Amino acid sequence: MRVTDGRCARPIAVGVRQLLLLGVVLLTAPIALASAQDSDRLAVPRRGPDPVFQSGTDLVVLPLTVTDARQKYVTGLTMADFQVYEDGILQDLAFFAADPVPLDLAILLDTSASMQGRLAMAQDAAVGFVRSLRAGDRASVIEFSDAARVRQPLVADLARVESAIRETTTGGGTALYTALYIALKELTRQSTTSGEVRRQAIVLLSDGDDTRSLITSDDVVELVRRSGIVIYTISIRAGLGAPGGHTATSGHRSSTRSWFESESDYLMRMLAEETGGRAFFPIGIEELTPVYGLIAEELAQQYTLGYSPKNPRLDGAFRRIAVRLPSQPGARPRTRLGYLASGARRADGRR
Repeated sequence: MRVTDGRCARPIAVGVRQLLLLGVVLLTAPIALASAQDSDRLAVPRRGPDPVFQSGTDLVVLPLTVTDARQKYVTGLTMADFQVYEDGILQDLAFFAADPVPLDLAILLDTSASMQGRLAMAQDAAVGFVRSLRAGDRASVIEFSDAARVRQPLVADLARVESAIRETTTGGGTALYTALYIALKELTRQSTTSGEVRRQAIVLLSDGDDTRSLITSDDVVELVRRSGIVIYTISIRAGLGAPGGHTATSGHRSSTRSWFESESDYLMRMLAEETGGRAFFPIGIEELTPVYGLIAEELAQQYTLGYSPKNPRLDGAFRRIAVRLPSQPGARPRTRLGYLASGARRADGRR
């Protein structure tokens, strides 16, 4: 099996997810440490429900993945291990969780005609991915061909999510940008109306360029800039090789599109990198199960940090975020690169 992970770095300012600061009791409660996992483990067991974190103060909340030089997850870290800088200014951490907070997940499936004969395997892989989610997580399903269709709105009943995946059918073109736009809008709406601190992520599977959307990739990028949603992308092109194998790797970032890379692959690679996710370019449909497994494992290993910015101005500027671990020189933290300090959303939906 050959699965490659593409990276890039054209700056995208990811919007602030204004979430709620947990109470004093929760801040002083023991933090459950995430258990170590082997990198080739493909399923993450479901765990008990997470507590609901609520308060009344706006935060910048960062889902964060930490790996070492061998790409193994670094576990057992505490708040004291982390330093977060915004535009070069050290911030005071107000929130920390070593065990992932509940997740809202949008699963996007390409069901265009080119997926005929391969959809059943893609469905099996996606269902296996859903079964790795934890109690308290929620998921939605959006399929896209000539148009994008919400098969299952966001729900905690994961059996309904599995059924929605099984109900998808192939035919037509590829409205990839429309599907992304719908998923981003729906998750953004959830974050503005919910009173909970929840992570948000999109997992997108596609096998080709957009051919049907009326909106453009620029429309999608603009919406990403105003959300705090992590994006994981899977671009599968049978017989065409793996673009990620020839472009960026874990230690290298490229801000330009390579001559052999399609527009959609470039966008997927760029969005994953800039939102703190990962972009995968498997060679064949049979590699989807391990790819989904890698994403599931990462989601189960994330830390969550939160801080109230020392710069309170909502001036529309892009605020760069950098995370450091001075006590762990070999550790490699990965999160979104920044956010737009403009029209900040409160967790109660007000502006």
